[in-house]
Amino acid sequence: MKKHIVCFGDSNTHGYCASTGGRFDETQRWCCLLEQKLGDDFLVIEEGLSGRTTCFTDPIHEGLNGLEYIYPCLMSHEPVDLLIIMLGTNDTKERFGASAECIALGLKRLVAKAISTTDCWRGGNPNILIVSPQNIDKRYLESDVGGTMGRGCAEKSAGLAKEFQKIAELMGCQFMDADSVITASVNDIDYMHLTMEGHRQLADALAERILESL
Repeated sequence: MKKHIVCFGDSNTHGYCASTGGRFDETQRWCCLLEQKLGDDFLVIEEGLSGRTTCFTDPIHEGLNGLEYIYPCLMSHEPVDLLIIMLGTNDTKERFGASAECIALGLKRLVAKAISTTDCWRGGNPNILIVSPQNIDKRYLESDVGGTMGRGCAEKSAGLAKEFQKIAELMGCQFMDADSVITASVNDIDYMHLTMEGHRQLADALAERILESL
């Protein structure tokens, strides 16, 4: 049986393309590229949902609370060899009123629930890689999404890596800062979604990490 890697994230895991309003195709999305780079012994499962948060319930859109979905997600894809969590961008929205530190506490709850889903893990061994997302550029406020995202998102986004690393160490997880491995700028439309080059760079960095550890 192939090794199962579940990628649990938001629109940047789903593969949202800001220039088209649609989705990057299977030759462009980081999850698909990751599977290609890892080879035939791996199955990489895309579990990206636009708007998903770590644990916050959105008053405008339903079904976006990651904490409420992580159990059925993991059980659907068992046995799981590795869970990659890349969330946090949506948690910075002004309507949630959460600091980077509070977003990290939301991540902690999500990770704890994933770890406690004991029946999903191959060999009963939880294995989680936390990825802090690429930082939101301050120019997002000038874009069409500025009004719905609200103020302060870029500043909170910039603080996520430090706080997420603390949670990773506390919970016994691996950690990667996507902002440090993606040198490509965010797109110049909404200033928060990965470009095609960003997807490629993230896949390269993750493949290298995973091949060393699995």
